[in-house]
Amino acid sequence: MRIFIAIFCCLLSTACAPGHDLPDLPAAKPAAYRLGPGDVVRLITFGEDTLTGEFRVSDSGTIALPLVGVLQAAGLSPDALGAQVQQALVKANLLKAPSISVEVIAYRPIFVLGEVNKPGQYPYQPGMTMVTAAAVAGGFTYRAVDDYAAVVRTRNGVAAEGKVYRQTFVQPGDVITIFERRF
Repeated sequence: MRIFIAIFCCLLSTACAPGHDLPDLPAAKPAAYRLGPGDVVRLITFGEDTLTGEFRVSDSGTIALPLVGVLQAAGLSPDALGAQVQQALVKANLLKAPSISVEVIAYRPIFVLGEVNKPGQYPYQPGMTMVTAAAVAGGFTYRAVDDYAAVVRTRNGVAAEGKVYRQTFVQPGDVITIFERRF
């Protein structure tokens, strides 16, 4: 009987809960958004419709611009990409003082797995938290651990897994796993 009680207490405690041993994932510090493969940006060159358009960041982290060529985009903020495009246009003697604006029109997706009603790939929206990502995926199932989840996040080509809580902000490309409760 004592063994049964010990096992039961262990199963109810957080020490036996799925994902309890994961380290906390460091919070994403507020900073300018960094572009990555899969993002779609709109480059607007004031007064030059032929140099305005939508471009997808390739798997290698670049965008190909007409008359300019291939430019590195991954890791840059939209403003930094605009400055790089501006320099490339001046260097190519296409424009003397171009005015460039860059906006992200489609972010990399997030992936929500585990105990949600509709696991899958979903579009990222700025300001998303773990709980809003679960809501987009149809909400938690009745078996879900809804206090925390695991997230795999890739930064600078290195993937790290950690624990996040309900109000932790997620990032584009995150893979979120919602755990199943034991009882």
